[in-house]
Amino acid sequence: MSDSQAEPIFSLPVRVYYEDTDSGGVVYYANYLRFMERARAEWLRSLGFEQDVLQRHEGLVFAVQRAEIQYLRPAIFNDLLAVTAKLCARGAASMVFEHEVRRESDATICCRGRIKLACLSDRTLRPKRMSDELLAEIANVL
Repeated sequence: MSDSQAEPIFSLPVRVYYEDTDSGGVVYYANYLRFMERARAEWLRSLGFEQDVLQRHEGLVFAVQRAEIQYLRPAIFNDLLAVTAKLCARGAASMVFEHEVRRESDATICCRGRIKLACLSDRTLRPKRMSDELLAEIANVL
């Protein structure tokens, strides 16, 4: 849907809110997955695709099939983070992303992740091929 080649690494700024932390003010480990999810959603939006529209018009939804997470340094309340999403592989009904969560103030990498998404039919929850239009846009990123 876009006219230009997309950047190979998408970055989303995320502020750490109180709700993202545990009682010690450190980002709760599962919230890094939420940050990565937001980055993937915004990456897809930057290509001109909305997930609700893909579901409504194509019956296509995305589900995490595999997640590999490496926690390196803690992020804390009020940190500004850069959450990156880089598409590193794709099939007709899958995508693999590499993520980094980096603290903006000192460029410390807090977390890394590798996430494999399955593309599914919203009715059957079985693998479903992405549309030619979506596959063409994604091909511009790789």
